[in-house]
Amino acid sequence: MFSYKLSEVADAMNAKLVGNPDQIIESIWIDSRHIVLAKNGIFFALKGAQIDGHTYVQSAYDKGIRNFVVSEIPKSLGEANFLVVDNPKKALQAWAKHHRQKFDYTVVGITGSNGKTIVKEWLYQLLYDKIKLIRSPKSFNSQIGVPISVLEMMDGISLAIFELGISQPNEMMQISDIVKPNLAIITNIGEAHSEFFKDREQHIQEKIQIAEHAEIIIYPSDDTALKQAIKNKYPNKKHISFGESNEADIQKIETKEGLKVNFKNKTYQLPFEYKDEASLNNALICFAVLTQLDIDLEHVLDDFKRIMPVEMRLEVLEGSHQIEIINDAFNSDLSSIPIALNVLNHHAKPKKTLILTDILQNRQKGAALYQEVADWVNAYPIQKVVLIGEEITEFKAFFKNLYASFKDTASFLNELKASDFAGETILLKGARKFELERISKVFEKKSHDTILEVNLQNLLENLNYFRSKLKPSTKLMAMVKAFGYGAGGFDISQALASQHIDYLGVAYADEGAELRQQGISTPIIVMNPEQNSYTSIIESSLEPEIYSLRVLRKFTEKLIDKNIATAYPIHIKLNTGMNRLGFKLEDISELVQELADNPYVKVRTIFSHLATSDVPSEHAFVHQQMQKYQEMYERIVSNIGYRPTRHILNSAGILNFPDYQMDMVRVGIGMFGVSMGSAHQKHLKPVVTFKTVISQISTLQAGDTVSYGRNFKANEITKIATLPVGYADGLKRSLGNENGHVSIHGQLAPIIGTVCMDMMMVDISGINCQEGDEVIIFGEKPSLEEVAEQCNTITYEILTSISSRVKRIYLKE
Repeated sequence: MFSYKLSEVADAMNAKLVGNPDQIIESIWIDSRHIVLAKNGIFFALKGAQIDGHTYVQSAYDKGIRNFVVSEIPKSLGEANFLVVDNPKKALQAWAKHHRQKFDYTVVGITGSNGKTIVKEWLYQLLYDKIKLIRSPKSFNSQIGVPISVLEMMDGISLAIFELGISQPNEMMQISDIVKPNLAIITNIGEAHSEFFKDREQHIQEKIQIAEHAEIIIYPSDDTALKQAIKNKYPNKKHISFGESNEADIQKIETKEGLKVNFKNKTYQLPFEYKDEASLNNALICFAVLTQLDIDLEHVLDDFKRIMPVEMRLEVLEGSHQIEIINDAFNSDLSSIPIALNVLNHHAKPKKTLILTDILQNRQKGAALYQEVADWVNAYPIQKVVLIGEEITEFKAFFKNLYASFKDTASFLNELKASDFAGETILLKGARKFELERISKVFEKKSHDTILEVNLQNLLENLNYFRSKLKPSTKLMAMVKAFGYGAGGFDISQALASQHIDYLGVAYADEGAELRQQGISTPIIVMNPEQNSYTSIIESSLEPEIYSLRVLRKFTEKLIDKNIATAYPIHIKLNTGMNRLGFKLEDISELVQELADNPYVKVRTIFSHLATSDVPSEHAFVHQQMQKYQEMYERIVSNIGYRPTRHILNSAGILNFPDYQMDMVRVGIGMFGVSMGSAHQKHLKPVVTFKTVISQISTLQAGDTVSYGRNFKANEITKIATLPVGYADGLKRSLGNENGHVSIHGQLAPIIGTVCMDMMMVDISGINCQEGDEVIIFGEKPSLEEVAEQCNTITYEILTSISSRVKRIYLKE
């Protein structure tokens, strides 16, 4: 941990200091929502395209922060210290650059389109018990994440490993100049994050700037363009290439029995279990790094057998007894603990439990280590702390709210059961050796092998793509109706609420009431408020759409009946051409009279809905709707005396009609990365993956038939797989009889015969697979759009048709 006087920080970033120069700084905060252990912390008011950190200075102050890096000092704040700079982000980078210059041990910098985090974590797994090292946490590789990681450098370390990620030109030099790696790794140059580069050559030239300060460069030999660019730019540096070609310095020569590599005319056998091309290349990179470190190469090679997959995502699972399980049982180093605790803290359920094991991967040991762990744990509102492991149990007195402690996972399972944690959110955090997944399996809500996997990180990245199309002042409403488009209302809403969403939208009151019961506090608009739901709306602090005079009068009657003293927020729906719900032009005179005489309501927004924003041939109708909306809106506001928020754009409208974004927009299916047209689709990521497994494999002889009606007849010997998923799970029957496909190990298998209620069959002739193997019904391949097209329907219907009996699993970075 760093420790600086405020005056030293000011000097490092050339800042104007207002306050106490002797104040000690020991932690950095950039998001006011995540602040704990505020003592000696400093908050950076970073400015982004959509969010200005100065807006949250007061929130950081309220949480105990008294030191701030700002571009202007807020007037209303109490006693505090300020570092005034032109650009807080560049100031953070300058401080990190100053800090980096204090250390002369080996620094590894890793960049590339894929594999950065995996290579970093595998190097850590190979070396953590041999040398003292640090590495950047999770995927901290951005213009902000890199300097925060570098500020963790300290004395007593032999090696530091950092990721460096870029997405636009002129970014690499900024962070490379901070890290100054002695050893630079380029894993590959692919299509990921390449959209802002004019061509691959520009992308390559930007990435290789990671080696500007390096003495050694490691890169793939099979990428001719990359290899030539490095040789041209850095002819005097030490080059180490890896790959299959004879010219590679680290040559992969055989993969049948583990991994064999040739280095300096000597063959090395690596006991490496993974066979896919990406893993093999990542292992070659790790081997290349090992050859350049001051360690016994032969001594470390055997450790390749202990390399485990790197889970860069947290699984969020539904448990029995209304339990929610956050599974982060993938590593147990100190730096990952506050990240996981923050995820737990931001889950809406008020009752929270932490199950924590011994910390195995850390430079500290004993009391000093577990006191630091306990300080982090105790800073969060956790009702139950359960410790597993002989070492951590020795220091259990350090932990507040200790519920129980056990020497191992088996002892936990022998004594405690799921009902002991009813209604709670549980974080499983620890080392793999403790097999915390055994707890997860016991506590999980039982279901069959078919699941809907929801990648919340991709959802938020898609959301931010839509945000990038908006003016900073434009508000954002996210639609979570129909159980979050079938993906899960609460978990989707919780993820969105963490992103400063202004409103959530549901179709019916019971959807909104359930979100309130689960702890969602974001304003919620009910788009179809039924008359018998008015009580629920009021009691749950929901805000109704008002689409007719009848609804306005009935809702007002309920407000009077409930003795609501203050004007209740409502939202006026205008019918400009969709012709479903809403006030028409001829209704406006009577509407404004009703509003003028009604002290019980306050109009928050006035909105309408576009009918053809995603139909290019009907874009003229959009302009007609917009013209009608403007006319109706101005007539209303001229009579009520104030201007409610305006909104009309949906997902497609945001992308196709940015000039009509007005005060707020509504994003829905676009968050799931579908149906946005080819120009935008490449910037969006798939969010949902419908998965199952192979139940049974059998062989048909020529003439054998499959399923009801004998609609499939084998013309030759055919291998088929039976899958435990059918139309009761939401799979359309129209996909049968070879109209649709599933993916097994990346190969498409046609769905044959009639789809049954709970099962279907696929032709796996030519696919190397076995019973229990994973099957993708839709996801990246085949995509949701492809399945919708095969069913002659739209993506909305496919998503919302997935049965509630299909378990949802949520993944987070």
